[in-house]
Amino acid sequence: MAERPGIEVVCRDRAPFFAEGAGIGAPTAVQVADRFHLWRNLGEAAERCVSRHRSCLRASFAESAPAPAPALVESGSPWPTGHRFADRTRAKHAAVHALLAAGHSRRSVQRELGMTYRTVQRLADAARPEDLFQGQWQNRQTKLDDFKPYLHERWAQGCTNAWTLWEEIKTHGYTGGYGAVRAYLQPFRTSPTAPAARPPSPRTVTGWILTHPDTLPGSERLKLESVLAGCPELDALARHVRAFGKMLTQLQGDQLPRWIKAVRADDLPSLHTFVNGLERDLAAVTAGLTLPWSSGIVEGHVNRIILWNQRCQAVCLCITSR
Repeated sequence: MAERPGIEVVCRDRAPFFAEGAGIGAPTAVQVADRFHLWRNLGEAAERCVSRHRSCLRASFAESAPAPAPALVESGSPWPTGHRFADRTRAKHAAVHALLAAGHSRRSVQRELGMTYRTVQRLADAARPEDLFQGQWQNRQTKLDDFKPYLHERWAQGCTNAWTLWEEIKTHGYTGGYGAVRAYLQPFRTSPTAPAARPPSPRTVTGWILTHPDTLPGSERLKLESVLAGCPELDALARHVRAFGKMLTQLQGDQLPRWIKAVRADDLPSLHTFVNGLERDLAAVTAGLTLPWSSGIVEGHVNRIILWNQRCQAVCLCITSR
């Protein structure tokens, strides 16, 4: 760098030796903390914060047994819970109406759930899923009926593998097929109000927090809202992450001091550590959140090269083993 005195901008990681080298090699250049690394460092701090509140995840996704199918006189539905068509329709109806209630348009719901627009229209126009039921299978008894309480109990204990549960009830006398068991359990996985078998991992929740709310799939958005509602610290974390994301994408570096002050006001040690690092390199970080320079494209190329190299090594090992 010292041999090229015309350097005006140095875009770099925030490691101290990068700052020192740039200062020696190009003392008059503006040093810019790269936005790719800023966002990655924030993600690492967010994951540590979520890990500290793992108990909140367990509380938000507390396991509870699914309620037995309501009697006909209670629900007014001619279709029994556990019927493949009925449960699938109920799950789709609940998902569509949950997204519509959250403010999504029908076109947006179509994209989120991967349905045709006509299907979304039918589900949205139906006040109850029972309005869509057609056929002649009302209240038909199935081979699975006697084993449903057992499935409820095992689901509540955390066993959510349909194949495993099918194998278990076969030892108790069930003579039906695997497909019926899988279809009966499917609504528990897809319905926004279905009980979760186990809480999501801190990395999964961190991924939800780092994703823009408008691009987060509907089912994951509902799960994230459940987590944030049960943990004020994670709710504050999500607000700070989104505010930082707005600064980063809209180049609002002048908002950084206010953002740091807001973070300091909350009990988030992992985010405080991240803020301490920003303050040690404040000029470069402010420049990174203000100026258009970024090495994100370069980082993308580097990542592609690494993946390509790993694939080549895997192919060579495969050929060698043969």
